[in-house]
Amino acid sequence: MNTPLDQTLDRANSEVVLIVDDVPDNLSVLHDALDESGYTVLVATDGEAALKRAAQALPDVVLLDAMMPGMDGFEVARRLKAAAATAHIPIIFMTGLTETEHLVAALEAGGVDYVTKPIKPKEVLARMHVHLAGAREKRQARNALDAFGYATITVRASDGRLMWQTPLARELLESYFGAATANVPEVVRDWMLRQSPQGSDLLADPPRLAVERGARRLTLRLHPQAGGADGEPGGDWLIVMREVSDAAVIEAMSLCFKLTAREAEVLYWVVKGKINRDIGDILGTSPMTVKKHLERVFAKLGVETRTSAAAMAMNRIRQLHPQFEA
Repeated sequence: MNTPLDQTLDRANSEVVLIVDDVPDNLSVLHDALDESGYTVLVATDGEAALKRAAQALPDVVLLDAMMPGMDGFEVARRLKAAAATAHIPIIFMTGLTETEHLVAALEAGGVDYVTKPIKPKEVLARMHVHLAGAREKRQARNALDAFGYATITVRASDGRLMWQTPLARELLESYFGAATANVPEVVRDWMLRQSPQGSDLLADPPRLAVERGARRLTLRLHPQAGGADGEPGGDWLIVMREVSDAAVIEAMSLCFKLTAREAEVLYWVVKGKINRDIGDILGTSPMTVKKHLERVFAKLGVETRTSAAAMAMNRIRQLHPQFEA
């Protein structure tokens, strides 16, 4: 199995720069200057190679020539920004075109800055330092959230496109919603739109979205972000996701009431208000089997009804897990 290039790069000691230029002399000058400054340098000489290299390596910044044969830098930037895996990467354009419309085009395509040719390595290094510092802070903040179990994504409000996502967020989205796509799942997009019906300001305290998968529950919270280029609302939206598993609750019920693992699962779903048919669907068994498990649960708890069993279990659960919600 091939190891992704991103995992083989020494990011702890060196930030990764991708230079995209079809002129070998430009590549050589920048490569040497950046290498001497301690950066890990990757190169691409055309647009297709740049997209492939960026997807493999996930560089910390891209230095992108605006005018190249075939796919130009503007199209490369648009494609990088359209892909969730690379949308967060700062792009600095390198251009000999100084007319205002060309510089505006570079920024509209997704560039955060530009330098003019002939390239001055010291100027490039200075511009890179500014944007890498900002990107580094965001990356550290996102990694810290992941470490504490809070996964984050940024979504473009206009079309629901994923602009970036943390590794944990990618895992959770795939686990709860299936194969990864460039856009957030429809149920998430619909929930987002309900918080801002006219595409304007978000509600002051948007309600959360909860998605359940058995005893696992994914909660999504929407946070207002800065708007578009002029600060209008409707730009990128930040979503913080948190997964909660009630596996510990089920285990606690098993220990407290001396239930088997399956009996504890059945009692858990009774507490959740599920009927035998629903419990059978969840656990992959028949309603009759659920009924037999429940009869044994009643005997062990010394009760005769579902209501009494649920109340007894709920009282004990809240003593051990105060945050549990039925």
